[in-house]
Amino acid sequence: MFVAIGMPGPTEWIIILVIVLIFFGVGKLPAVLGQMGKGVKAFKDGVNEANKEDKDDPKEIDVTPTSKEAVSDAEEVRSAR
Repeated sequence: MFVAIGMPGPTEWIIILVIVLIFFGVGKLPAVLGQMGKGVKAFKDGVNEANKEDKDDPKEIDVTPTSKEAVSDAEEVRSAR
């Protein structure tokens, strides 16, 4: 039987919570979750900032060949004949 992988259900969340409690203990749990929330927020802010910069300042690429490249390309065309 094929099972789709998606968000964990209630049973999985309970198992995850028990494992976290075993590793960190009840006293450290608020600090750990707070730091995790700050990390997620910082990541989202970074992604949003990168997307904003991409939209505001599109990079222009100069594809005009220099004179040396033009001479080199012309020599390649002549030698290919």
